[in-house]
Amino acid sequence: MLRQILPFLMTAPALAYAAITLFCGRSFFGKRPALPDCTPPVSILKPVKGVDGDSFENFASFCRQDYPQFQIVFAAASATDQVIPVIQRVMAAYPEVDIELVVDGAIHGANYKVCNLMHAHAKAKHPLLIVCDSDIRVTESYLREVCAPFADPQVGLVTSLYRSSGARGVGCAIEALGFSCEMVPNVMAALKLEGLSFALGASMALRQDALERIGGFAALVDYLADDYQLGNMIHLSGYRLELSPYFVESVMRGGETVSEVLVRQLRWGRTMRVSRPGGYLASGITLPFLGALLALVVSGFSREGVAAAALLYLVRGAVSLVYSRAFLQDLLLPRWLWLLPIRDALAFGVWALSLFGNRVVWRGHLFRLSKGGKIVELGASAP
Repeated sequence: MLRQILPFLMTAPALAYAAITLFCGRSFFGKRPALPDCTPPVSILKPVKGVDGDSFENFASFCRQDYPQFQIVFAAASATDQVIPVIQRVMAAYPEVDIELVVDGAIHGANYKVCNLMHAHAKAKHPLLIVCDSDIRVTESYLREVCAPFADPQVGLVTSLYRSSGARGVGCAIEALGFSCEMVPNVMAALKLEGLSFALGASMALRQDALERIGGFAALVDYLADDYQLGNMIHLSGYRLELSPYFVESVMRGGETVSEVLVRQLRWGRTMRVSRPGGYLASGITLPFLGALLALVVSGFSREGVAAAALLYLVRGAVSLVYSRAFLQDLLLPRWLWLLPIRDALAFGVWALSLFGNRVVWRGHLFRLSKGGKIVELGASAP
């Protein structure tokens, strides 16, 4: 009897976690309270380096906001950066928008993105700030959606979920599935079970006062996970964090290989391991591929083991479909449903590798991670 039940016990944590994330997702997305009419002036800070997928349209989407007063500050480190002509085109196309370009190569710490943010922040005119990645695209209602929660003076930061629709190629699909089938469900569970104590780097709106309380962007300049640290520091300083139900779109470059995606995910994994070691280690218990693999191995690949793994992936597929079609509406599933077990196997491998080693590659540079998430640059990475 035990041999027959044991495979199902191996899949129980992943099955239970899938059910929890579905409940948490329905709770969050099922309620859309009316937004307060709160439209404070806002400065959008965009650190940039290189050209992303369709950078012009990404940047232009921020210029088309239905919002009374906003400013956009781009910050690059080099006058020869290929993104600068794109920004100049945006400035010419939208002369009515308050846009400024800062070019400053000064280095204040190991995180060059935060260095750019520090330079952009020096030009900010308004009491509300938004930090948004360069590969993000938004609709005209974005600013109204993410700024509305600041009607409550206790809210110090509002962060947004992100998705990637219409993935082009297997590499992009693997990463995009990670958003809809892992990242967003994990955030839903954390929000319901722990409350929000971190931020997501795709979009972060924050008060100038809250930033000053934690020591400004300079407090983040030696951390790799600057988004996590920004949210966590503001949370610990006494402000409340809010998660906006508004999705921003992460526009991926077409043609990325699976290995390129896995290198990036390994960087994320090792960064989260040193930032939240206990939580990251425990997250392995809920990984569906690990549960399915254990069910097959302990059963000696018997019928019971196959049945337990099949049941797990039946539930896994159903929950992922709900997230993709109903919650994120990212158009990924069912088209890429066949890739889900492969993506999960790769995610398990990344998780396992993340438990060892402290070196990560980021934008062509090699860094060593230290306890707490700080980084030390070791030099240029191998081509």
